[in-house]
Amino acid sequence: MERTRIARVDDVKLVRRGEQVEGTLHLTPHHLIFCHTPPSVEKEHATLGSQRAKPRELWITYPIIQTCTLRLAHPTSHLPSSIRLRCRDFTFVCFCLSNEKQARDVYDSIKAWTCKLGRVEKLYAFTYQPLSPEKEIRGWDMYDAKKEWERLGISEKGSDKGWRISKVNTDYRFSPTYPALLAVPSAISDNTLNYAGRYRSRTRLPVLTYLHPVNNCSITRSSQPLVGVRGNRSIQDEKLLLAIFSTSHSTPPRLSSSSRPLSRQSSESGSTNSPTRDISPDLPDPETLEDQMISRTSGEDGPKVYGAQQHNLIVDARPTVNALAMQAVGLGSENMDNYRFATKAYLGIDNIHVMRDSLNKVIDALKDSDVTSIPPNREALAKSGWLKHIANVLDGASLIARQVALQHSHVLIHCSDGWDRTSQLSALSQLCLDPYYRTLEGFIVLVDKDWLSFGHMFNHRSGFLSSEKWFSIENERVGGNDNHNQRTSLGTSSSGAGHALENAFLSAKGFFNKDNNSRESFVESDGELQPYDQSPSSNLSKKSLKTSKTSSKDSTTTSEKTPHPPTKVKETSPIFHQFLDATYQLQHQHPHRFEFNERFLRRLLYHLYSCQYGTFLYNNERERVENHVRERTRSVWDYFLSRREMFINPDWDGGNVDDKVRGRERLVLPRDGECRWWSEVFGRADAEMNPAPTTTITAGSQLGSHARNGDSRAAEHAQGVPSSVLTGVETADQAMGAVPPVKSTTGPLGGVGGSANVKIDGGGMGAQLAAGMRGLGIGNGGAKGPDLRAKSPGRLEREMEVEMQ
Repeated sequence: MERTRIARVDDVKLVRRGEQVEGTLHLTPHHLIFCHTPPSVEKEHATLGSQRAKPRELWITYPIIQTCTLRLAHPTSHLPSSIRLRCRDFTFVCFCLSNEKQARDVYDSIKAWTCKLGRVEKLYAFTYQPLSPEKEIRGWDMYDAKKEWERLGISEKGSDKGWRISKVNTDYRFSPTYPALLAVPSAISDNTLNYAGRYRSRTRLPVLTYLHPVNNCSITRSSQPLVGVRGNRSIQDEKLLLAIFSTSHSTPPRLSSSSRPLSRQSSESGSTNSPTRDISPDLPDPETLEDQMISRTSGEDGPKVYGAQQHNLIVDARPTVNALAMQAVGLGSENMDNYRFATKAYLGIDNIHVMRDSLNKVIDALKDSDVTSIPPNREALAKSGWLKHIANVLDGASLIARQVALQHSHVLIHCSDGWDRTSQLSALSQLCLDPYYRTLEGFIVLVDKDWLSFGHMFNHRSGFLSSEKWFSIENERVGGNDNHNQRTSLGTSSSGAGHALENAFLSAKGFFNKDNNSRESFVESDGELQPYDQSPSSNLSKKSLKTSKTSSKDSTTTSEKTPHPPTKVKETSPIFHQFLDATYQLQHQHPHRFEFNERFLRRLLYHLYSCQYGTFLYNNERERVENHVRERTRSVWDYFLSRREMFINPDWDGGNVDDKVRGRERLVLPRDGECRWWSEVFGRADAEMNPAPTTTITAGSQLGSHARNGDSRAAEHAQGVPSSVLTGVETADQAMGAVPPVKSTTGPLGGVGGSANVKIDGGGMGAQLAAGMRGLGIGNGGAKGPDLRAKSPGRLEREMEVEMQ
């Protein structure tokens, strides 16, 4: 309790969505707990002559607090001091305290328990002790790498599908951010892996993450290669990738700089015997054009049999200008002259800084939810670009899934370090491909495998240890002058309009009327802000207000003795949130194909930030092993599995797959132009964020059911303008769209120019495909794809700086 300046404050008014209740605020080492009894409940008990009503409790864990603003009472105002909290689960609350000293003490206590812990081991997860039936569940055992590989047909005793399990990283020395067991081609030795790993950023070389059970085509993932401005290459990396792309062939092709692309050879030799689907889904125009672009650059001529051509693909998830920026600092993207057996596709998925800024704009449209019930600003929501980013990620996952399932091709995915955009695309494409991952247990395995085991940096991206930059004081009197309102780096402090709203609502006559009879409880009906899904009707026990004892003795690991660095605000980003949002989009578009419901995704996002469980702590598998997380904390899957019935979709089709029956195919794909706001996660009604479809007829087009307010992608699609995340396609011989220079030129950025060497195939393309690319914004005259030739060196340098932050 050394950080708690005040443990209890009575007569605190809680304001949320323009309504208020009065109660008692408790500060414990791990939670803010607000207790109150709704006036309507008190009246009901008084009328019936029953015992005093039990208070309701609002629980807020400290790590879930994103920003905290103390607003001191101004000498010229009669308003009380207030503490406004914006939580990571998009809960907005305001505590009003009549005593300024108490307000300061509460603020200082929250700040101390939130961003002055110093070590991950002091988070709630290392203290939490579950009750039955959660206590009997062992969620840590849900994912076993060997069992998952066996499910995919890869094992030491099973039939050889061209893959083996390598133990080169069992001590995590080879690649500290990779899992201990790596699935690699059987033809590649560990010695080759050692050399190939040196060519990839952070030794995150291409390894298997998914093997299709029908056609044995793979999804592999890696980080970017170390190409640099000198055009470095690695024969071992090329050999590894060739072996990966050859695992579904009986006779692998030779590695030769003069060989024709492998996709061309495989299609010519197997075009008559390759299996085809009985039913092909109706692909929207953007998807058709994307497939045509990849086919075109693969060098295939003549009639096509759908599903019979193989276009082995390297997917660089970054915009082309970002890949060029990395080349300037010794990294970059594959030189396709050295990978003639593959095609490379660039996706326009922005980096973590753009995603963070986009969510902050969404928050700006919602941030006054504590003091007013006014609906969110739809114009501000539309300008945030959030739905566009979600649509781009889904589009990229759809491209990968189609390549594997319909084109019977192998796909390698990477971005920069291979743990942000790569995890999103890899997990979502598998969600589209495999019905097992659409079950509750399968989704758990997918998260454990592609996010936790493959090293998504949850500590860095989620900011569990918080930051003092997220705390601010307004109206603080120093030397008789008021300081200017502090604005955090997240841009979430109140604007002038926000102050006006707060003043208007807090000073309204009767605003703190104790007879508020609103039926809406400040505690959500499903207990969103409670540690358990128990009824919030029990009084606070003395035990809950005391410092909890740790469940195990402190470890002597170095990481515990040395404080962890504070959260770097610029490294935080809602990457996993976007994955859950994209999963929600698929779930909403295919309501019968998922075993779990929307509430499961919402609660998972909550527990990402609650730090009640150890599952998401630390940045990779090695750190969790070294800190004995499995032995010292509980798994978040204990929570869900012990309450399984609460998270099951009653409309699930049972996972029955029949590719000959429409609606029961193994493959599910996102529908273009149908991204919508996940209103439940933002704590809003669906009608507030997803207005009714418009049917306005314009001069040359009709805005149909897809054109929803705030969805620019849907509006483009409805107006006949197909949108695509694909910004360029490249092989050794030709390219479409804007691609980075293959060879370095003298320029202002360390020898890399920004105005030349962009390979564009203009004359060889058919007129129809060329027009389609222009419609996608790719190539000459495109509006979407970043055309490096059109950018001045100064502008290009600024965009590179954003990528390299």
